[in-house]
Amino acid sequence: MKGQFAQRMSRTKKSFIREILKVTQNPNVISFAGGLPNPNYFPIEPLRAAADRVFAEQGKLALQYAPTLGHEPLRAFIAQRYAERTGMAVDPDEILITNGSQQGLDLVAKILLDPGDHVLVESPSYLGGIQAFTMYEPEFVPVPLREDGVDTAVLTQAAAHPQSKLFYALPNFQNPSGITYSRETRQAVSQILANNQIFLIEDDPYRELRFLGEDLPTIASFNRERAFLLGSFSKIVAPGFRMGWICAPAPLMDKLIIAKQGTDLHSNYVSQLIIHRYLQDNDLDAHIATIRAAYKAQREIMVAMIEECFPSEVTFTLPEGGMFLWVTLPPQLSAMDLFETAAQENVVFVPGAPFHVDGTGNNTLRLNFSNTSAEKIEVGMTRLAQAIKRMMVAA
Repeated sequence: MKGQFAQRMSRTKKSFIREILKVTQNPNVISFAGGLPNPNYFPIEPLRAAADRVFAEQGKLALQYAPTLGHEPLRAFIAQRYAERTGMAVDPDEILITNGSQQGLDLVAKILLDPGDHVLVESPSYLGGIQAFTMYEPEFVPVPLREDGVDTAVLTQAAAHPQSKLFYALPNFQNPSGITYSRETRQAVSQILANNQIFLIEDDPYRELRFLGEDLPTIASFNRERAFLLGSFSKIVAPGFRMGWICAPAPLMDKLIIAKQGTDLHSNYVSQLIIHRYLQDNDLDAHIATIRAAYKAQREIMVAMIEECFPSEVTFTLPEGGMFLWVTLPPQLSAMDLFETAAQENVVFVPGAPFHVDGTGNNTLRLNFSNTSAEKIEVGMTRLAQAIKRMMVAA
């Protein structure tokens, strides 16, 4: 039969998380699986007002084709926020508006990767990033995470390989682990990549969700020459707009624009104008402060329930922000088996194996604390603890 699918499709699987989320359609299921913001904090009325103003005042502009880079005032807002929040001097023309961070990952992979190139990834790493890169047929090289970020000794060795092309990192409240890189690790990573002329994809959707500790500089700020810095409005406004961005210097941006034009010409312009109007008419920092306080409280309840209910052999991370924490079971237990057991008790999570590119992580799992009420966290964690204890007895 002619017209077979491209070979790359045989290597790319459906998103494991998206398949799990089908289970959560049952209203009796308490889900710690999705990486979902809490919809109780979506600014629905302010966004409605912003949309009304856009159509009343800029309707013809909003409904027309638009520049590939995106709405200039929105890009200027992002650039100014980088200056205010991170100290990075960014020109608005170094910002490309994308259809969420996920498109950003795809565009960077499209302009960089040839089959067989080495992509260095944290272990564990974000599943969506792995899926995006897999389409371009690289070889993944896992680099383990420590409490203060990636293992720089292993990264040094991996970066020295002649086929190593890029390093993909989430240094703030990493998905899935919740780990944050220390300042020293960020500087070391930047130097290792510079020494070996490795590109950096710094995926940073959770930066604004810090509720403990101090803000730290981006890795890209130490050397922007080969760095792609990704951001998103999904976690601080609403994910339904699918509105993110790539920050990159001009030589890299030129290639991204070509790739973007070949994909979709430009991102949804109506959404760009609505988000910009919302940002102009409302106090974004006050809105983010509300989200931070809520997520901090939900994280504290989840941690307290682990400390109270889980067996002492179970370990876990203590994120300073973001939406996730990472649990490691005793080595004899399988998180996939635990998922089946827990699902029978109407509580679900994401087993950790899919976040690893080397077949490890079978006794790990990711828990999301942002999208569940305090009451449901208590009930769900109690159920999960009972399932773990039953499995330990059986083992």
